[in-house]
Amino acid sequence: MEVDMTKGNPFPIILKFMIPLFIGNVFQQLYNMADTIIVGRFVGSDALAAVGATGNITFLVLGFSQGLCTGFTVLTAQAFGAQNYKRVKRSVANGILLALIVVLTVTLLSVSLMNPLLHLMNTPANIFRDSLTYITIICLGTVASVFYNLFSAFLRAIGNSRVPLYFLVFSACINVVLDLLFIIVGKMGVAGAAWATNISQGLSALLCLFYIRFKANVLWPELNDWRISRTDTQHQMAVGIPMALQFAITASGTMIMQSAINLFGSTAVAAYTAANKLHNVMTQEMIAMGQAIATYCGQNYGYGDSNRISKGIKASVVIEIIYSIISAIACNLFLRPVMALFFSSSGPADTSQGAAAALETITLMMPWARTYIHIVTVFYIPLSFIFIFRNAMQGCGHGFLPMMGGVVEFFARLVVAVTAMYTMSFPLAVFCDPAAWITAGAFTAFAYLRVIKTVRRELTNKNAYAKSS
Repeated sequence: MEVDMTKGNPFPIILKFMIPLFIGNVFQQLYNMADTIIVGRFVGSDALAAVGATGNITFLVLGFSQGLCTGFTVLTAQAFGAQNYKRVKRSVANGILLALIVVLTVTLLSVSLMNPLLHLMNTPANIFRDSLTYITIICLGTVASVFYNLFSAFLRAIGNSRVPLYFLVFSACINVVLDLLFIIVGKMGVAGAAWATNISQGLSALLCLFYIRFKANVLWPELNDWRISRTDTQHQMAVGIPMALQFAITASGTMIMQSAINLFGSTAVAAYTAANKLHNVMTQEMIAMGQAIATYCGQNYGYGDSNRISKGIKASVVIEIIYSIISAIACNLFLRPVMALFFSSSGPADTSQGAAAALETITLMMPWARTYIHIVTVFYIPLSFIFIFRNAMQGCGHGFLPMMGGVVEFFARLVVAVTAMYTMSFPLAVFCDPAAWITAGAFTAFAYLRVIKTVRRELTNKNAYAKSS
């Protein structure tokens, strides 16, 4: 199932490669959503708010780790595009060894710092204990999340986007079963949701590892490859560290936004959590496009074809403009039905009273949720551009300017969030995201134009050297 993305019409190649990634990302969001839906329906709205209040911290911890490890696989894509299969194997071994160090370090730090971080984020007192329980368990499962994403990224580097999808669908089903078992039968509350996520992601990681070992021979290292290579480490860290910092900086900005939203109480947090889940599902295609572009640019950079990189970017921009408009409309249409999924009549004993209570809860939360969705969906096009241009630069091995795009996002969110806290304006608090997308979208677009000129010079020199030798 390896796909060479250095030949053929870029538009159908990118689209065909992106669709399984999109489906996989949606399934990943759906089984994350399963946690919150089951928690909201069978534990309560405060428990739902507790899970939601940790979402941006989860993004910080896992995003930093995954960004670093995904950066390790850029070298694999470039080596595969250059048909240097010995270096492909060596880069995989080196990436796995580096990932082990990353996971151990991040897990220890995140678990020890979680309590003060939740206090710093203005987490409401009535949901603090559940929030701490949930995020601590999620941090303990960092190893499962990181290695699933690492092994999936290795497979994507050689053009295989379907196998990770199959394993993820299987894992999503297991996650829902475990949610029901742990939360409804085991009465484990938010802890059950966290353990269900960790176990299901661990299964996905193991399945990807077994597939690489027995089916993707081009990726499986030889015995003498299992050592830390100074050259490969320098290359992988040069790409991975800026990607990790970019995730961390972006996550820090979203945590500031969460801090502003937390000031409006647990009802607003629960409403934001539910609406944000819909937003996350609808924007997974943009993330998938970014993943596809990273692989596409990585392979073509390794192959030495800068013109083909530019053609791929143009094709992806057309796709994203169309998708952004469709997804924005869909978000607004499906908001109320999605909100209804999170709350039920599980509380009162009498069915009619329970239904009335659920309706009252949804009615209270809809203004908060509607405000959020109405504001963010207007700005989906600049959001999609961030994923295209940022991943294109990273796929070509240029990590600094994408990282600076994260800095731009951070300061945009910071300014708006502080203003929202000062004025106690909820619409301004949720505008933190669009403010970041507008500024970072413009920044990454201009940064890409600069980087692609550098890439053309690099590849021209590389090709000239190859011909002379």
